[in-house]
Amino acid sequence: MSGLFDLTGTTAVVTGARRGIGFAMALALAEAGADIVGVSASQPASGSEIESAVVAAGRRFEGIACDFADPEAVAELGQTLAGHRVDILVNNAGVIERAPAAEHPLSSWDRVLQVNLTSQFALTQAMVPQMLARGRGKIIFTASLLSFQGGINVPGYTAAKSGIAGLTKALSNEWSVQGVNVNAIAPGYIATDNTEALRADAERSEAILARIPAGRWGEAGDLAGATVFLASRASDYVDGIVLPVDGGWLGR
Repeated sequence: MSGLFDLTGTTAVVTGARRGIGFAMALALAEAGADIVGVSASQPASGSEIESAVVAAGRRFEGIACDFADPEAVAELGQTLAGHRVDILVNNAGVIERAPAAEHPLSSWDRVLQVNLTSQFALTQAMVPQMLARGRGKIIFTASLLSFQGGINVPGYTAAKSGIAGLTKALSNEWSVQGVNVNAIAPGYIATDNTEALRADAERSEAILARIPAGRWGEAGDLAGATVFLASRASDYVDGIVLPVDGGWLGR
């Protein structure tokens, strides 16, 4: 049974790997046996903390910098990675902009949609031909609780993450029959940079915590198991799902 989760001999591309959830996902995949290509806007080619962690796990690491807000940079990244053999693609890079909807700048809307949705579709388009040619591949998106709910003061983020949920299903409908599994993970309220403003607001933080049946904010490492599952042979008949890892939030 343990062999179902063994990723030895595979290569995983993880976007947003320099910190937070992406860091935890990349490390979990490395500990399961995958070599890692870590991509972030400020990812150094060498000397990063994620590189050290992956190497300590006994796996190879390559760092690539890419500004996902720049469509040309994303297209160049896709061309670069198309020359790699990639077995697993984790589309995790993201950004959040907070402002009431009536005052939300269109520039913020455009940036969030580009980083969180459009760039991820473009990169997936660039990477999937090699997976389809081999008849095997794993694509994992990072969705959100706001793929199911509306949120407050984050209209662009909610629209993008709702789009990720729909995109996951649409791509799965086309590619599952060709051996490429497309799924998403929806993290709950995780203690990362993206939720720092919420955790700093005593009233909002208390209200959120009171709603979580598990009784705590999540940690990035809580995403490790779901990531390895969806990247491994254990999920070969799992397609088009958005898997919440939320401490029971959606069940409340």
